[in-house]
Amino acid sequence: MGERLRGLALLVVLLGAGVLLGSSLAQWWQIAPPLPAGPPSVQIQGRVRVEVLNAGGISGVARDATAVLRDLGVDVVYYGNAENFSEEPSVVVDRVGRSEAARVVARALGIEGVVLEPDSSLFVDITVRLGPEWSLEPEPAKEVTGARPWWDLRRFFGK
Repeated sequence: MGERLRGLALLVVLLGAGVLLGSSLAQWWQIAPPLPAGPPSVQIQGRVRVEVLNAGGISGVARDATAVLRDLGVDVVYYGNAENFSEEPSVVVDRVGRSEAARVVARALGIEGVVLEPDSSLFVDITVRLGPEWSLEPEPAKEVTGARPWWDLRRFFGK
Protein backbone atom coordinates (compact mmCIF):
# COMPACT_ATOMS: atom_id res chain seq x y z
CA MET A 1 0.00 0.00 0.00
CA GLY A 2 2.83 2.42 0.86
CA GLU A 3 4.48 1.78 -2.49
CA ARG A 4 1.28 2.72 -4.34
CA LEU A 5 0.94 5.90 -2.28
CA ARG A 6 4.52 6.89 -3.07
CA GLY A 7 3.93 6.18 -6.78
CA LEU A 8 0.78 8.31 -6.72
CA ALA A 9 2.58 11.16 -4.91
CA LEU A 10 5.42 10.99 -7.45
CA LEU A 11 2.89 11.12 -10.30
CA VAL A 12 1.15 14.19 -8.77
CA VAL A 13 4.50 15.96 -8.27
CA LEU A 14 5.59 15.20 -11.86
CA LEU A 15 2.25 16.39 -13.27
CA GLY A 16 2.46 19.60 -11.21
CA ALA A 17 6.02 20.23 -12.36
CA GLY A 18 4.95 19.60 -15.97
CA VAL A 19 2.07 22.07 -15.68
CA LEU A 20 4.35 24.75 -14.19
CA LEU A 21 7.02 24.17 -16.83
CA GLY A 22 4.46 24.23 -19.64
CA SER A 23 2.88 27.38 -18.26
CA SER A 24 6.21 29.18 -18.03
CA LEU A 25 7.23 28.12 -21.54
CA ALA A 26 3.83 28.95 -23.06
CA GLN A 27 4.41 32.67 -22.57
CA TRP A 28 7.26 32.48 -25.10
CA TRP A 29 5.36 30.50 -27.73
CA GLN A 30 2.99 32.32 -29.98
CA ILE A 31 0.58 30.05 -31.82
CA ALA A 32 -1.19 32.76 -33.83
CA PRO A 33 -0.56 36.49 -34.17
CA PRO A 34 -2.68 38.53 -31.76
CA LEU A 35 -5.76 40.19 -33.20
CA PRO A 36 -5.95 43.96 -32.92
CA ALA A 37 -8.19 45.14 -30.09
CA GLY A 38 -11.07 47.24 -31.39
CA PRO A 39 -11.23 49.25 -34.58
CA PRO A 40 -8.06 50.49 -36.28
CA SER A 41 -6.74 53.80 -35.06
CA VAL A 42 -7.23 56.93 -37.12
CA GLN A 43 -4.06 58.20 -38.78
CA ILE A 44 -4.18 62.02 -38.67
CA GLN A 45 -1.03 64.09 -38.64
CA GLY A 46 -1.05 66.73 -35.90
CA ARG A 47 -3.94 67.97 -33.80
CA VAL A 48 -7.31 68.27 -35.49
CA ARG A 49 -10.16 69.97 -33.63
CA VAL A 50 -13.56 68.51 -34.54
CA GLU A 51 -17.10 69.56 -33.68
CA VAL A 52 -19.99 67.13 -34.10
CA LEU A 53 -23.45 68.58 -34.74
CA ASN A 54 -26.79 66.79 -34.72
CA ALA A 55 -28.47 68.25 -37.82
CA GLY A 56 -31.09 65.53 -38.21
CA GLY A 57 -32.98 65.92 -34.96
CA ILE A 58 -32.48 62.34 -33.77
CA SER A 59 -31.67 62.25 -30.07
CA GLY A 60 -28.19 61.09 -29.04
CA VAL A 61 -26.48 60.79 -32.42
CA ALA A 62 -23.94 63.58 -31.76
CA ARG A 63 -22.96 61.89 -28.50
CA ASP A 64 -22.66 58.50 -30.24
CA ALA A 65 -20.51 59.91 -33.05
CA THR A 66 -18.35 61.75 -30.51
CA ALA A 67 -17.76 58.50 -28.63
CA VAL A 68 -16.73 56.76 -31.87
CA LEU A 69 -14.29 59.52 -32.80
CA ARG A 70 -12.80 59.83 -29.31
CA ASP A 71 -12.31 56.06 -29.13
CA LEU A 72 -10.23 56.42 -32.30
CA GLY A 73 -8.15 59.25 -30.79
CA VAL A 74 -9.79 62.20 -32.54
CA ASP A 75 -9.99 65.46 -30.53
CA VAL A 76 -13.70 66.32 -30.41
CA VAL A 77 -13.87 69.78 -28.81
CA TYR A 78 -17.67 70.22 -29.03
CA TYR A 79 -20.77 68.18 -29.72
CA GLY A 80 -24.42 69.17 -29.66
CA ASN A 81 -27.35 70.22 -31.83
CA ALA A 82 -26.99 72.22 -35.02
CA GLU A 83 -28.77 75.59 -35.27
CA ASN A 84 -31.56 73.96 -37.25
CA PHE A 85 -32.58 70.46 -38.25
CA SER A 86 -33.00 69.39 -41.86
CA GLU A 87 -33.44 66.33 -44.04
CA GLU A 88 -30.03 66.78 -45.69
CA PRO A 89 -27.68 63.78 -45.49
CA SER A 90 -24.67 63.68 -43.18
CA VAL A 91 -21.59 65.57 -44.30
CA VAL A 92 -18.07 66.30 -43.03
CA VAL A 93 -17.09 69.94 -43.55
CA ASP A 94 -13.41 70.81 -43.88
CA ARG A 95 -12.96 74.30 -42.35
CA VAL A 96 -9.21 74.85 -42.83
CA GLY A 97 -8.14 72.91 -45.93
CA ARG A 98 -7.10 69.62 -44.30
CA SER A 99 -8.91 67.36 -46.73
CA GLU A 100 -7.08 64.16 -45.75
CA ALA A 101 -8.05 64.60 -42.09
CA ALA A 102 -11.66 65.29 -43.12
CA ARG A 103 -11.72 62.12 -45.23
CA VAL A 104 -10.35 60.07 -42.31
CA VAL A 105 -13.09 61.41 -40.00
CA ALA A 106 -15.73 60.73 -42.66
CA ARG A 107 -14.46 57.19 -43.13
CA ALA A 108 -14.50 56.57 -39.37
CA LEU A 109 -18.18 57.57 -39.20
CA GLY A 110 -19.25 55.97 -42.47
CA ILE A 111 -20.11 59.30 -44.09
CA GLU A 112 -19.59 59.71 -47.83
CA GLY A 113 -19.91 63.49 -48.20
CA VAL A 114 -16.86 65.69 -47.58
CA VAL A 115 -16.96 69.37 -48.55
CA LEU A 116 -14.58 72.32 -48.19
CA GLU A 117 -16.14 75.40 -46.56
CA PRO A 118 -13.37 77.54 -45.04
CA ASP A 119 -14.45 79.57 -41.99
CA SER A 120 -11.73 81.36 -40.03
CA SER A 121 -14.22 82.55 -37.38
CA LEU A 122 -14.61 79.01 -36.02
CA PHE A 123 -12.07 77.48 -33.67
CA VAL A 124 -12.40 74.02 -35.24
CA ASP A 125 -10.76 72.33 -38.20
CA ILE A 126 -13.61 69.97 -39.11
CA THR A 127 -17.37 70.11 -38.59
CA VAL A 128 -19.42 66.93 -38.74
CA ARG A 129 -23.13 67.53 -39.53
CA LEU A 130 -25.09 64.35 -38.83
CA GLY A 131 -28.24 63.98 -40.90
CA PRO A 132 -31.33 61.95 -40.02
CA GLU A 133 -30.00 58.84 -41.81
CA TRP A 134 -26.87 58.52 -39.62
CA SER A 135 -26.96 56.02 -36.80
CA LEU A 136 -24.45 54.08 -34.83
CA GLU A 137 -24.50 50.52 -36.10
CA PRO A 138 -25.65 48.23 -33.30
CA GLU A 139 -23.33 45.48 -32.15
CA PRO A 140 -24.36 42.01 -33.32
CA ALA A 141 -26.44 40.16 -30.75
CA LYS A 142 -24.58 37.43 -28.93
CA GLU A 143 -26.04 33.97 -29.23
CA VAL A 144 -27.27 32.71 -25.89
CA THR A 145 -26.77 29.03 -25.28
CA GLY A 146 -27.32 26.88 -22.23
CA ALA A 147 -23.80 25.45 -22.35
CA ARG A 148 -21.41 26.46 -19.61
CA PRO A 149 -17.61 26.63 -19.87
CA TRP A 150 -15.67 23.50 -18.94
CA TRP A 151 -14.37 25.08 -15.75
CA ASP A 152 -17.78 26.19 -14.38
CA LEU A 153 -18.80 23.67 -11.71
CA ARG A 154 -22.43 24.84 -11.78
CA ARG A 155 -22.93 22.80 -14.95
CA PHE A 156 -22.77 19.64 -12.81
CA PHE A 157 -25.53 20.83 -10.48
CA GLY A 158 -28.11 21.80 -13.13
CA LYS A 159 -28.40 25.50 -12.26
